[in-house]
Amino acid sequence: MVQNKAFIFKKAFNGWLVAGQDLTVEDIGFDENAPPPEGGFTTKNLYAAYDPSQRGRMRDPTIQSYAQAMEIGKPVISVSVIGRVLKSDTTKIKEGALVRIVLLGTETYSRIPKSQLDSVLVLDPQDGIPITAYLGALGMTGMTAYGSLHEIGQPKKGNVILISAAAGAVGQTVGQIAVRQGLHVIGSVGSDKKLDFIINELGFASGFNYKKENMAEAVKRLAPDGLDIFYDNVGGELLDVALTSMKNFGRIIACGSISNYNGVGPPGNPAWRLAKYQQIGLRRIKWQGFLVIDPNITQWKQERDENISSWIKDGSFKSIDHITEGMDNAVDGFLGMLKGENLGKSILKIADF
Repeated sequence: MVQNKAFIFKKAFNGWLVAGQDLTVEDIGFDENAPPPEGGFTTKNLYAAYDPSQRGRMRDPTIQSYAQAMEIGKPVISVSVIGRVLKSDTTKIKEGALVRIVLLGTETYSRIPKSQLDSVLVLDPQDGIPITAYLGALGMTGMTAYGSLHEIGQPKKGNVILISAAAGAVGQTVGQIAVRQGLHVIGSVGSDKKLDFIINELGFASGFNYKKENMAEAVKRLAPDGLDIFYDNVGGELLDVALTSMKNFGRIIACGSISNYNGVGPPGNPAWRLAKYQQIGLRRIKWQGFLVIDPNITQWKQERDENISSWIKDGSFKSIDHITEGMDNAVDGFLGMLKGENLGKSILKIADF
């Protein structure tokens, strides 16, 4: 047996997690001499993606949702993990191959059964593309951003778009795509460092630090004629502001509501109610949610793959990662993502490449 450190879901919780109580890092062991699963393979894992959607799965299993609740006492399920194949019992996956596996436990070593092969992508690393991009812009994050922006946002050159959590994984990707397509891109962020990043590194037209400036005043200042598209990663107060700032027939893309993920706010808290709902009808706003697995989103995959790969290679698209080093720091990295402390795509580095 060798040490197999894992990021463990200890119990369902409401509000902010408590490190060491709700989430821990533990050694669950791995038999390196055991054969791989029949028709499957084993891996040493290198990177695991953090994603806000993980928070929704850390719940009482009796509460139904589109995604199955995580099992208490088991490794936290990552949206996707990159690993190196150690042993294989299938001709589809060769020993030594680099693979990306969807919905895998966050652990140092894994056993992948035959039933999970459909969720495995064998990676062929390309010069100029960092391997972590397959967890970000070329992974679920990028599919979320590219598919929803085009399918729901229907962007047109000259449109004004506001993106919340603009320096986050999805926000930075949406923003860079929109800039390339000739949109006027505005970002909402939570620090001056992030504001400088989206304007001077990513090419946004403008933005504001919502912790320093009144949101309604900022949007009015930066988009005096209104918004064509609001890409919503946060919900809360900015959603109400956007509803009163939309142009007639504007589009709102409901990607996430991270402001609401960690507990129940008090009655009347604008993060927990929609005060400007009537604006949807008055302004004839299209407001649509989606799942990244929806066919109308995944139909954009080939175009996404071709365009973003090309843009990363030529240096015109930045694939920015926030790397948490080592399984011992897995809880801190996850909490940092939920609090908005991380810049770019949040990733746990488990082992060297």
